[in-house]
Amino acid sequence: MEEPAQAGERPKRRRRRWPWIVVALAIVFGAVTARVFVWPDLPPLPDRADAIVELGGPGNRDEAALRLARDHRAPVLVQSTVEAEAGTDSCLPPVPDVTIMCFHADDTQGEARAIARLAAEHHWSSVILVTTPDHAWRARLIVSRCFPGPVAVSTSPLPALYWFRQIPYQWGASVKALTFDRGC
Repeated sequence: MEEPAQAGERPKRRRRRWPWIVVALAIVFGAVTARVFVWPDLPPLPDRADAIVELGGPGNRDEAALRLARDHRAPVLVQSTVEAEAGTDSCLPPVPDVTIMCFHADDTQGEARAIARLAAEHHWSSVILVTTPDHAWRARLIVSRCFPGPVAVSTSPLPALYWFRQIPYQWGASVKALTFDRGC
């Protein structure tokens, strides 16, 4: 509240705090965005898993998935792919001593359900997901809701132009996964 001014004095103004609150909120938002979507805190990959699963999405995830397969991190490499290649083994080039499989799902929730189904069919107890950094946290959360075993995540780079679209998308999709879509 302003104090009444004495004759010849300027009225004292009360400091406005809202600009500082906005700046503080922007800093917190930026820090959370960086930690969760740009540089996610991922545990080291296990030496071996039962399957490597390349999730669909932007960027070139194939090379990262194939590198893990060539390093014999798992005997099976599975790719979430376009509908035309689903159910075939032609989605990725062959890797010696590695079984290649493909399936199609419309979203991360569908991929998680497909991973759980394949895991039950093939008796998998652990998987390594291959995705991009912006998707890593949410993908691990959703797959862990459907698949009971350890879920590790390996990331491949997201092209620079995709960041402007992916950060808002991942924020929205993460809020949805935490509030509305909490099951498998």
